[in-house]
Amino acid sequence: MNFHKLRVTTGISIKHSKYFSSIAKAELPASFVKEDVEYVPERDKSGLRPQHKNVLLETMPYNEPHSWIHLTEKYQRSLYGRYGGKSKVNPKICFGTLAERTKAQERQAITQPETLPEILEKLRITKAAKQAAIKDREDAILKKLEKLEQWKADLNAKVAKRKADAAAAIERKERLIEEVRRHFGFKVDTRDERFKEMLEQKEKEDKRKQKEAKRKVKEEKMMAKLVQQTN
Repeated sequence: MNFHKLRVTTGISIKHSKYFSSIAKAELPASFVKEDVEYVPERDKSGLRPQHKNVLLETMPYNEPHSWIHLTEKYQRSLYGRYGGKSKVNPKICFGTLAERTKAQERQAITQPETLPEILEKLRITKAAKQAAIKDREDAILKKLEKLEQWKADLNAKVAKRKADAAAAIERKERLIEEVRRHFGFKVDTRDERFKEMLEQKEKEDKRKQKEAKRKVKEEKMMAKLVQQTN
């Protein structure tokens, strides 16, 4: 092994390492070289302008006017409304001059002659009337719902009565036809004039009997009512 070559190479490496380490030490930031380092605050990366940042932080956007707009009453009123006493705006500006207030009152007297209490009273009366109408309608609906079952029962009774009357009329018609046929003693065509005449007579007699039966029922009811009254 060539010890001389190894010694020379090692010496060169050590020299180079010392050289590069000194360069790196000179290029490194102070925070990596010194132990007692004061850190610099982070940079503002928002990209906002100072006035916009102030608005975001709920502070005055400008300490001094930067435009003619900042001197207008509208802008100063908005400043006072948002920042209050911090805006350094005289609150008197928010109420206008005496001439402006007088003009506004004259305009209001024309466009809105009613006062605020009168308007509120009118709205209260209108609202009360609407509420009363709604309540009346709801009460009427509730009453109708209470009678709904009775109406259903009455309707079903009427339908049943009509069906019963129709069935009774058909049965009575068939009975009269059968009586007419028994009267002649042989099968007669219903279109025959004799059959029609006899059927008409039977129908008249049947109506007279029904009328008599109704009269008797009515008389019996009246008598029962009189008996109850006398007792």
